[in-house]
Amino acid sequence: MSLSGKVAIVTGASRGIGKGIALQLGEAGATVYITGRTVQSHAGAPAPGSLNETAQEVERRGGKCIPVACDHSLDSDIDSLFERVSREQNGQLDILVNNAYSAVDSIMKARGVPFWKLPPTFWDEVNNVGLRNHYICSVKAAQLMTERKSGLIINVSSIGGLTYLFNVPYGVGKAACDRMAADCAVELKKHKVAFVSLWPGAVKTELVKKYVLDPMEARKKAGGSGDDGDLERSASRKAEVVENMFANGETVEFSGKCVVALAKDPNIMKKTGRVLLTGELGSEYSLVDIDGRYYEHSLPDSPSKLTLEFVYMHTLCPSGRQHLGIRSVKELLKQGGWTKTAEYIPQFLAIPRFVVNAYFGRF
Repeated sequence: MSLSGKVAIVTGASRGIGKGIALQLGEAGATVYITGRTVQSHAGAPAPGSLNETAQEVERRGGKCIPVACDHSLDSDIDSLFERVSREQNGQLDILVNNAYSAVDSIMKARGVPFWKLPPTFWDEVNNVGLRNHYICSVKAAQLMTERKSGLIINVSSIGGLTYLFNVPYGVGKAACDRMAADCAVELKKHKVAFVSLWPGAVKTELVKKYVLDPMEARKKAGGSGDDGDLERSASRKAEVVENMFANGETVEFSGKCVVALAKDPNIMKKTGRVLLTGELGSEYSLVDIDGRYYEHSLPDSPSKLTLEFVYMHTLCPSGRQHLGIRSVKELLKQGGWTKTAEYIPQFLAIPRFVVNAYFGRF
């Protein structure tokens, strides 16, 4: 089934996951409006990529893409975006992907700094575009979609909504994105508009290349990080796990394949309000990443066990073959830097599920 005749907005599509989603939606036949601040590549940009480059790639693949310069920290720009789409498409909007995020550079530079040593304005830097903007865009989209009794809104979120990742404002913002999807879904359900939160796995974006993969390669060329004691070795191994997680991660277009599959699903309302993982969707819809890899996962035996175990399997075990995931004693030892010890532990040895649930439970 094609998405021909459908209208989509993907925010933050100059590069990264947003670009990947726009490429796949355009290739599937949708008319895609893409937004961002970088209209044309220029010296000093935080990473390669621009709206015009994304649009050109969509059209090279036979799709239709309309780049719109939009600073998502400005309400007036957001208003203008939705007014334009409504005017040009006669009030039709079928898909909104809330992906815009302006804080990656700031988050990477603040790694390891506790929240009380960061300026309070860091909250706004992370969550003005990454959370508040998502809500405003969702309000504008819902106004159009409820009139037509049809539509799909997706918040691009992450495991940071479940457990600590990067810093406090990041985690609170992602948890709020997930809750936004759940609560908006309640009010939108009777209007046949679905709202979900999407958790990609580790993704090889341009900024991940800049901050994670390129430094990793530089250290390897310099002869590695050395082996100067247990603490240093443990920290080095943990960093290596994270680096390998991203090195073996999804391409930016795999999330796009998931969005297309959701947009085509005639039973999408059964998923509304839920957190959906790209790896799980890949298995459900038999999706193959553009580099030929597939991610195979088995479903948990209850909804309460979805969360972290699935994410861990998908990011640290990207082949999807090690179904024990976070319960695997072997994998946990590797993550902690005890790689030699892990060699002697059988793969089937697992921590009981009730222990995992108790550890990560909030109440």
